[in-house]
Amino acid sequence: MKKGILQRISDSAVWRSIFRTGIPDTDLKRSMFIFHNFFFHIFPTKIKRHGLQFTYTFCLGGISCLLFIILTVTGILLMFHYTPSIERAYFDMQALALIFNGKILRNLHRWAAHGMVVTVFLHMVRVFYTHSYRPPREFNWVIGIGLFILTLGLSYTGYLLPWDQLAYWGITVGTTIMSYTPFLGKHIRFFVLGADEVGHEALLRFYVLHCVVLPFAAGLLMAIHFWRVRKDGGISGPL
Repeated sequence: MKKGILQRISDSAVWRSIFRTGIPDTDLKRSMFIFHNFFFHIFPTKIKRHGLQFTYTFCLGGISCLLFIILTVTGILLMFHYTPSIERAYFDMQALALIFNGKILRNLHRWAAHGMVVTVFLHMVRVFYTHSYRPPREFNWVIGIGLFILTLGLSYTGYLLPWDQLAYWGITVGTTIMSYTPFLGKHIRFFVLGADEVGHEALLRFYVLHCVVLPFAAGLLMAIHFWRVRKDGGISGPL
């Protein structure tokens, strides 16, 4: 009876539209299953021996991606308990202590953010040290620089959201330093804050940047980054 149900499911039109090769019970079907599956096809068909050595990459790129996923999940959960308003933001953060595992959720998000900054930086150091930025990977190196800038932007924009004294004065000092940029300093500061000082407009802009704009841009560049690694022949070889 059980086998009959599984057989009917595998023979259904919906199943065949998702898994076009059917049950992968032969070598040909297994190959076609990987070829037609997005999550398997993003990996190269062959992996060089040095790419399997932990001491060559230290899995820094994979760890950075894992931390980004953790930040995305915990960030979405935190959004259910947060209001981007100067009257509510601080108290919403304090109220997390009354929610089951609320402090763990907030600290997991915070430490994952710190960890991602560190791992992305170390990943770029590793790429530079092993000369993995050389042709044909120079375009992917530029994308990596963009991802590092977005990582710093995500960390900085999230700094204001708790709306405590540390966040307020940290953003005040940081945006004041921005204003000393030649020619465009005052315009950049006003664009970031939306006003002449840190207030409700700044909190709302930082919230939108932190929760929508920068994560979308980072996810897009990460997808291109992984695709380029595959197209460039996988992980670069040792010197």
